[in-house]
Amino acid sequence: MSLADTPAPPTAEPAVLRYAAFTRDPAGGNPAGVVLDAAGLDEATMLAVAARLGYSETAFLTPPPAGSETPEGVRAYRARYFSPQAEVPFCGHATVATAVALGERHGTGEYLFHTQAGPVPVTVDERDGALRATLTGVPPHTEEYGEADLTEALAALGWDRADLDTALAPRVAYAGARHLVLAAATRDRLARLDYDFERLRTLMLRTDLTTVQLVWRDTTDPLAFHVRDPFPVGGVVEDPATGAAALAFGAYAREAGLVPEDAELTLRQGEDMGRPGVLTVTLVPGDPRVRVSGTGVPLPEPAA
Repeated sequence: MSLADTPAPPTAEPAVLRYAAFTRDPAGGNPAGVVLDAAGLDEATMLAVAARLGYSETAFLTPPPAGSETPEGVRAYRARYFSPQAEVPFCGHATVATAVALGERHGTGEYLFHTQAGPVPVTVDERDGALRATLTGVPPHTEEYGEADLTEALAALGWDRADLDTALAPRVAYAGARHLVLAAATRDRLARLDYDFERLRTLMLRTDLTTVQLVWRDTTDPLAFHVRDPFPVGGVVEDPATGAAALAFGAYAREAGLVPEDAELTLRQGEDMGRPGVLTVTLVPGDPRVRVSGTGVPLPEPAA
């Protein structure tokens, strides 16, 4: 048998870390897989790892792209994100989880993730004895969602028009990925999530949506919101804490005039799933980009 006929050696199984983002409690927040050294892994292997883990996303780090510039004192990586079914351009909670894992190993400071959506700066610091990551999203924007598509989205969710908060108009918001923002008129409506998975998935694929972000504005605090994110395009019924959608919602809230230019928003997610998490969204005057912060915690290794 010639060398050309020799089968290629199998790709080595990468070291996979497991973290929960936007929480200090392993039972809360959003679990993510983290592969700090994905050099040599092809897309099929990354997807297989993400599918085996079953988390909404897994992040894979490799050296930064050739020719990319890295500011002095900043550690840079290329980051790719895979759901159990497909690659996504950007994922906030997996970025937070990865940044916390890096901070534990390399210390606090500045990091830079080169993502498909663009460069994402990340700062890791320590607050009250826990590492916290703050990521700055790519320049955001919002756009209208067609009436026919909105009607279909509501039908797939099992919502009526009367279930919507008329003060928060439906919009598509983008800060690395596209999310349809729909505001519930009541906390009870938000709590009752029972939707047609395949119908919503089909619509989201056709209109290029990553999640549908369902929100309810807290009546006791104008800067606090409860949110839920169906994620059928990733093969996940609901995402427990969605950093990319939080970034997009920050842009939505600012553009709609719901909050001041220098607001700090609190988004509570995962409570209805039994995995509560807190996402802090910061708006900075004069900078269109949105920032989202959260803690992260390692998850125990699964039993053999």
